[in-house]
Amino acid sequence: MASSAPVEVTAATVHHSWIANRPVEGRGGRREAISPASGRPFGEYSILDAEQASAALDAARTAFPAWSALSFFERGQHLLRVRDVVLRRADELATLVAREQGKPVAEAHLVEILPALECLKHLADHAEDLLREDPVESQILLVAHKDCRVVYEPYGVVLVITPWNYPFSISLTSVATALAAGNTVVLKPAPATTLIGLELGAILRKAGLPDGVVNVVAVDDALAPGLVEDPRVSKIVFTGSVPTGKRVMASAAKNLTPVVLELGGKDPAIVLRDADLERTVQGITWGAFVNCGQTCASVERVYVEEPIAAAFTEKIVAAAKALRVGDPLEAEVDVGPLTLERQRKIVEEHVADALARGAKALTGGSRLERDGYYYPPTVLTGVDHSMRVMREETFGPLLPIMVVKDADEAVRLSNDSDYGLTASVWTRDMVKARALRGRLQAGVVTINDCVYSYAEPTSPWGGFKQSGIGRTHGLAGLKEMVQVKYVAEDNNRGAVLWWFPYGDEFRRLLSTSNRALHSRSLFTRLANQLRLVGFPRFLRRVKLLDVVKNADKLF
Repeated sequence: MASSAPVEVTAATVHHSWIANRPVEGRGGRREAISPASGRPFGEYSILDAEQASAALDAARTAFPAWSALSFFERGQHLLRVRDVVLRRADELATLVAREQGKPVAEAHLVEILPALECLKHLADHAEDLLREDPVESQILLVAHKDCRVVYEPYGVVLVITPWNYPFSISLTSVATALAAGNTVVLKPAPATTLIGLELGAILRKAGLPDGVVNVVAVDDALAPGLVEDPRVSKIVFTGSVPTGKRVMASAAKNLTPVVLELGGKDPAIVLRDADLERTVQGITWGAFVNCGQTCASVERVYVEEPIAAAFTEKIVAAAKALRVGDPLEAEVDVGPLTLERQRKIVEEHVADALARGAKALTGGSRLERDGYYYPPTVLTGVDHSMRVMREETFGPLLPIMVVKDADEAVRLSNDSDYGLTASVWTRDMVKARALRGRLQAGVVTINDCVYSYAEPTSPWGGFKQSGIGRTHGLAGLKEMVQVKYVAEDNNRGAVLWWFPYGDEFRRLLSTSNRALHSRSLFTRLANQLRLVGFPRFLRRVKLLDVVKNADKLF
């Protein structure tokens, strides 16, 4: 067995999948890990064949009974040990993210490592309270004596499919949430950032997670449908594009496997005329260009009220020009490359379409002529909703600005989208902001800030419309990882009122009961309540003491 210590990522090292805490060399061939900063390979990994991928599901299913039987405290201790390993290796992990995904090292600490650490601590501290059994008071008088409650139980094997834009934080937070609820996991990282996913597998092993509780599989995308359709999978958590999310949902439907889909966004920022201009420009600049714009919650559209449009645009252009684009391993870099060449081509297509329809690029607008997948922060004006850049997810360093006459027009245009992930409002008037937030069709609305809420572990994450189904993070995300079970206990002896046999007396008794409980007339209710005690069946099968204890339900 290989050493449990993670190995350094070098071009000479071939990395393998993790199944039941053992590195498994894939029989499906080898793939190169490409640095987006240079466009050249810097590492290598093997990919599993279908039989090996199936073994990962077996390992997770085998591990489930023992893992789910652990207490919340015991599972929480495992998560805290994972946190300890992540913290010790934070610098190495941030560097690996910069090399394979392309965000600057400092940004990797900010948006990859920190959110993962916060999530692990939150789940370890609070999962038990959030998933505690909930007592339920029965409303029907004749069952009010029962001890009833809602309990939450894990699904089983959760398949987690993660994207390349936040390959560490999304992977670890999704896995940790499933684990805290008592599930076991098979994690499939994105092909473009497989080394990061495999390194997460090494971290989980180093932290002492039991065999099979988490399995990390590097597989060709052609094998992914087989995993999704496998009946051993009890729940699927997918983060990625809308087209792929639809295919995942269609495949999952074959076994009615429940899904959580966290998909794309075309997130608007509404800038009102009373906004704090300096703060707003700083916030939207970061929200548009963090991770080179490759964030589903990126600010991808700005609607600014006309009185401040010129000043806002001038300042945002200056801020975009000041951003330092370069190698993400260099300390003084703000924006690294796009992760994939195909993503850069989408940015170029959106810019070309907008310019052809009359938009202007006030800064940027064409790729940088250097190795790697670089594209400069770009600000467009003169845009409208006929352009792709205002309707399709760009997922790149592109910020279109549209001038509007008032807040009503800004809200209408913000909602004129197939997406509804996040939205932000920038204003000093909190009363107006609160009025607007209720009109915006988005799963997350922030006032005078943007993008950050994924890092907050108590914040539910997800969207409206084609931005997805279900939620991750917070109580809502944790409850996505459990099945809801209603449990009722009855210690009374003898037959219940409505059990067989029926007969004429029972028919008359029910008719009287309906009037006794639901007539609008208080006199009619009271009269029929008195008639109930005249039925021998009622006296034989109902404890009058139980009725007296719950007499409030008679009125």
